[in-house]
Amino acid sequence: MSAARLRIIGSAYRDSLLLLSATRQMREEDGVEWAAAVMALPGNVADLAAAGFSVHDLDGADANDLVLAVKAKDDARANAALDRGGAVLFAKASPAGDGTVRPAPRTISDALTRLQSASVAVVSVPGTFAGLAAHQALTAGLHVLLFSDNVPVEEEIGLKRRANALGRLVMGPGAGTAVLGGVGLGFANAVRGGRVGVVAAAGTGAQEVMTLLDHWGLGVSHVIGVGGRDLSARVGGLMAATTVRALDADPGTDAILLVSKPPDPAVAATVVEHARSKPLVAACVGMAAPPSSLRGAVIARTLEEGAAAVARQLGVRVPDLTADLADAVGAAIGRLAPTRTAVRGFYTGGTLCYEAQVVLTELLGPVYSNIPLAARYGLPAPAGAHICLDVGEEEYTRGRPHPMIDPAARREIMREQAFGHDVAVVLLDVVLGYGSHPDPAGEIASTCAEIVGAGAAVVAYVLGTEADPQGYSGQRARLADAGAIVTATAASAARAAAAIAARQPRLAQLATS
Repeated sequence: MSAARLRIIGSAYRDSLLLLSATRQMREEDGVEWAAAVMALPGNVADLAAAGFSVHDLDGADANDLVLAVKAKDDARANAALDRGGAVLFAKASPAGDGTVRPAPRTISDALTRLQSASVAVVSVPGTFAGLAAHQALTAGLHVLLFSDNVPVEEEIGLKRRANALGRLVMGPGAGTAVLGGVGLGFANAVRGGRVGVVAAAGTGAQEVMTLLDHWGLGVSHVIGVGGRDLSARVGGLMAATTVRALDADPGTDAILLVSKPPDPAVAATVVEHARSKPLVAACVGMAAPPSSLRGAVIARTLEEGAAAVARQLGVRVPDLTADLADAVGAAIGRLAPTRTAVRGFYTGGTLCYEAQVVLTELLGPVYSNIPLAARYGLPAPAGAHICLDVGEEEYTRGRPHPMIDPAARREIMREQAFGHDVAVVLLDVVLGYGSHPDPAGEIASTCAEIVGAGAAVVAYVLGTEADPQGYSGQRARLADAGAIVTATAASAARAAAAIAARQPRLAQLATS
């Protein structure tokens, strides 16, 4: 019988990034079946109870109380995992220059006394408290990367209006990626400096275009995430407009690439008007025919198209993105049983999942999802339908790290849903970069091999660069060795999957417009 253990430490608040790191460390302990490091928020306590833990000891606990939870094969392994998580969360501070050990700073002002040259604050606290911390950072003269989500939209608007008045950036909320002056923040990739400034209302969308530009020799001057709601009618592009204007004036930026899911058309029109001296490409994934008011910008319906369009604007040739795909797709089709016709996508990147649905819908028809293109295509899906899941959404990450950090959750879902007799092809992304798992491809390679062995095809895309910690070529090779078809872009992966499901190899070689 497995052992379930809780360890509660009162008044020991830790931010979400540190909690994710501790969770990963506990899960890596031998014999651990499940683990989580969380604050004792009501939702987290309910999740622990649902996972089978006795939570009576948490009566009266609040958001400042830390909880470590482990299920392991026996008590010894559970306690070892708890110790391992605690070591991450309570690592001793490094000695100062005079040999003294100072406690970690607990406020923005305390941190500034340690690092007086700082220009950016990364805010990663529960959404209830994130606005206050962001306002404190603005008061201190700092730009803000607001990693926290669940920030009320009214608070977002107030923060961004104040930031604009102060000449500062508020990137977020829910902004997990930025590259400022060559320094990567959050889930950024190791990309070369270059000539393209990226303004992104989509995290993995930003990662996709920055890595493609790196592969094609262009690089980026800055990548600025503005939060997924910034281009909505409610927020009105408050930060996107400011950022486009700043990049338009930046001597190190020659072209601007705006990345978003379908924005509010009027807001998008206002934002692109701020690019007055430099070309702007708007990669608005899945947006219908562009309104006439966006005539000043080049419009792209996929991230691949957007990156390619900005490359052309700068006179850079885009390589063949479909090389060798036709033969691989044809071979996969030849191995399929007639009953296998459905696509199953399991994505860790929400924007990549959305883009896949756009591509698949155009080529195959409706795709069902937990983040559907239209509400009528939400789950549950009818039998035999094409399905793309964003396994980084909240329903899959309660009480556990995001699948970019811990691939185990996606692997479990794949085992449950990828082996149906109607499945023709399984479609996957693997996202590299700072903060991601050290070997994400290795974590799913054996499952991919089993899927191929069971009669379906696997099409995978690795988002990353050679300079990323995980090693781009090595990650691609792991998947190829497992029998997967590995593509050059996320959009080309979706096209290859459609080609296999439809038994039409030519679909895999449709040119980027």
